[in-house]
Amino acid sequence: MSGYFEISKASNGEFRFVLKAGNHETILTSETYKNRAGAENGIASIGKNCENDARYERKTATNGKEYFVLKAGNHQVIGMSQMYASAAARESGIESVKANGTSSTVKDATAVA
Repeated sequence: MSGYFEISKASNGEFRFVLKAGNHETILTSETYKNRAGAENGIASIGKNCENDARYERKTATNGKEYFVLKAGNHQVIGMSQMYASAAARESGIESVKANGTSSTVKDATAVA
């Protein structure tokens, strides 16, 4: 199974999406959006930017864990990864976003409480 996006509602009523790999593991989490259309635009932006390595900002958290953010051409953050134990694991996460970020499959989890 290939990757997919899942749109859900945050506790504040705003929308967010996650990109999941074929094994259902979350590989990228979006910011929140005031409406569903904003989340859908964010998903489209992932597809446009995920294959461009320059769009990934590799970071190290204060606890030493590695992570990355994917940014659009206007430098706005589209999504952030989980925390990884090593830079090599972070690079694997980026490769997974590149491989799965162009998925056209969007699952709707907004009805889930």
